[in-house]
Amino acid sequence: MERFLQGCRAAVQESRPLHVVLGNEACDLDSMVSALTLAFYLENTSESKAAFVPVLNIPRSELALRGDSVFLLSELNIPESSLIFRDEIDLHALHQTGQLSLTLVDHHILPSSDTALEKAVTEVLDHRPLEQQHPPPCRVTAELVGSCATLVAERILQGKPEILDWQTAALLHGTIILDCVNMAPEAGKVTPKDSKYVAQLEAHFPDLPSRSNIFESLQKAKFDVSGLTTEQMLRKDLKTISGDGTMLAISAIYMDLEIFLQRSNLMAELDIFCQAQGYDALVAMTINFNPHNEPVRHLVVFCPSMDLQSMICEALECSRCPPLNLTPAPSHHPNLRAYFQGNALASRKKVLPILRDALWGHPGAMKTPSGTPGPEGCSQEQMDDELGKAINTLIPEMCRDDEEPVLPPTPMNSLVDECPLDRGLPKLSAEAIFEKCSQITIARSSTSPPQKKK
Repeated sequence: MERFLQGCRAAVQESRPLHVVLGNEACDLDSMVSALTLAFYLENTSESKAAFVPVLNIPRSELALRGDSVFLLSELNIPESSLIFRDEIDLHALHQTGQLSLTLVDHHILPSSDTALEKAVTEVLDHRPLEQQHPPPCRVTAELVGSCATLVAERILQGKPEILDWQTAALLHGTIILDCVNMAPEAGKVTPKDSKYVAQLEAHFPDLPSRSNIFESLQKAKFDVSGLTTEQMLRKDLKTISGDGTMLAISAIYMDLEIFLQRSNLMAELDIFCQAQGYDALVAMTINFNPHNEPVRHLVVFCPSMDLQSMICEALECSRCPPLNLTPAPSHHPNLRAYFQGNALASRKKVLPILRDALWGHPGAMKTPSGTPGPEGCSQEQMDDELGKAINTLIPEMCRDDEEPVLPPTPMNSLVDECPLDRGLPKLSAEAIFEKCSQITIARSSTSPPQKKK
């Protein structure tokens, strides 16, 4: 792998066609490793005259914010200097001269700033449900597995396993284990295909690190924010959504809520961060773990505009799909509101649609059909519809949740036990139906406080 990466840097300096394997803009460990290993495989198997080059879709300066990636590269003796980052290659210039082909890994939709590159996309490899079609001759592989690295491992082990070296196998092995929460079924991430290819990697290289050791090391590195400034913590795991001319930032902060709120100059730093990036508001989800290694999640809303702040907070407070069970936390500044989140299973991925709908003017998450705000959120008819949809839902939303390793045993809108693309039609789970019915029953209880899920 290291020799391959050194050759990639040389190829970028030459005036020759490039086939770039591009991860997503979050550039988490899965995205980085999928890009590196798939490009390595293609370079060793393709007859194309183009050089296959993995590109990490962030500026080089942001790698330091991805502790798990830095840790794994260091452990495997892969120098950061051998990597190619987005600010070190002009993909648009290459495309204009007809020298660019693109393979997208761990995503399949280019951002608006890269729309011009869509015609260069020749292959997609993703583990999310497809939201955009790529017509032939583009090759599309999309399976709802726990890690995109699983799909790369499958490609290598089924295509040309003899090219696999220990370094490349260790990259794939560690990434899949981290994404699938140490392959624990109760975490709700791992699928049979993930388990299959982790086992095959271990069979080829028996001296790979033990699953528990690599998982604990990567998880510790991923959530380590010691030494980071507030601005770096906000950027470490950042997503953005926009609507109606408003730009909203949503960050995951791996720190206890009260400790975060006690940071010196916090309000000034939040204001500088939003102004510098052009964000109208910031929602931060703090994440830490209790002694039982269970996630504890709370919310912070920073917004100088009182009208926008009220809209965001109302959407969060009144959400019933899912219920967040929020309790106000002490805050001494009008621009900041904080909440203790009672529903610890509502990850940032489940909060994002609530905020998106609020920005786009969809009242479903925070108003009754009559349009009157109310704590019940969903009417009786809506809840009955929701139950009907739940029982008939066969396609789960098993997208990887970038920021947290612990998820509900069954995806919140899913009634299936495994990937529906893995072995034909999925089977319904009686336990999942019971869980969904229980959730809706709780949501209907408007006269008593929401029950906490045990």
